[in-house]
Amino acid sequence: MTIAHLFKSHDKDLGGGFTVRRILPAAARQSVGPFLFFDHMGPVEAEPGARHDVRPHPHIGLATVTYLFEGAIMHRDSLGTEQRIEPGAINWMTAGSGIVHSERTPEDLLGRKRRTHGLQLWAALPREHEEAPAAFSHTPADRIPEVQLDGARVRVLVGTALGRTSPVPTFADTLYLDVHLDAGAAIELDRLPDEAALYAPIGAIEIDGEAVAANTMAMLEPGAAVRVSSREGARFVVIGGEPLDGKRFIFWNFVSTSRERIEQAAHDWEADRFVAVPGETERIPLPPLPAAWRHD
Repeated sequence: MTIAHLFKSHDKDLGGGFTVRRILPAAARQSVGPFLFFDHMGPVEAEPGARHDVRPHPHIGLATVTYLFEGAIMHRDSLGTEQRIEPGAINWMTAGSGIVHSERTPEDLLGRKRRTHGLQLWAALPREHEEAPAAFSHTPADRIPEVQLDGARVRVLVGTALGRTSPVPTFADTLYLDVHLDAGAAIELDRLPDEAALYAPIGAIEIDGEAVAANTMAMLEPGAAVRVSSREGARFVVIGGEPLDGKRFIFWNFVSTSRERIEQAAHDWEADRFVAVPGETERIPLPPLPAAWRHD
């Protein structure tokens, strides 16, 4: 048996009618390697004039990793970054000690019917880098290494695989692959991190002959070498890396090894002490702290 856990997704409303499928964190597992949030966005159709914007909000202690299959997002942050995110590129935003960003529909797309489909992951920063300076790294699609195999194409989004290394900077050993499988094709995956998982946002896959249901993540046994196949063709991702160096507290958009640090970040957001995104006047309000935290 090569599948250790199967994680089903649940719907999460991000506001404005924009709903994602959230797979991580799961009840049985907080993270896979450094990844402790895994959101599958769409595919969603938007009519002309409709906005699926995420207003300015803060983060600490993590890095967001955004990857699109279709559509476009305009990223703006408190560092002054303005970056259009398009299919095939990797956008790695290090929150560290604190950052604020917004994700909006580009103005040139508002007047037309459009479709958005992609993934956003959060990677917890190692304990020694939790308070690293905030940063933003954009790696365009044409700089992502690709490997063509028989019936398969592998894009090495983050980390090293099949003799190719992504230029995306990270703080720990991290793997993120985008695999296109032709109908009836299969690919052998080995030398994976001890913590690794597969998820197919497009099509259906089988792992060593075992079907994995739609919107389900399959975490592999440590050190497993697997054969992934698809009868009708599919696109799946592989995520993983070295295990987290300890438990993480998570509240809203904040991640830390210290609950007190999260509480401080929450108070700072409520008191408007985070640096604002230039040109933005909106902000997402702080939700209530968990009841268990309020009554300690």
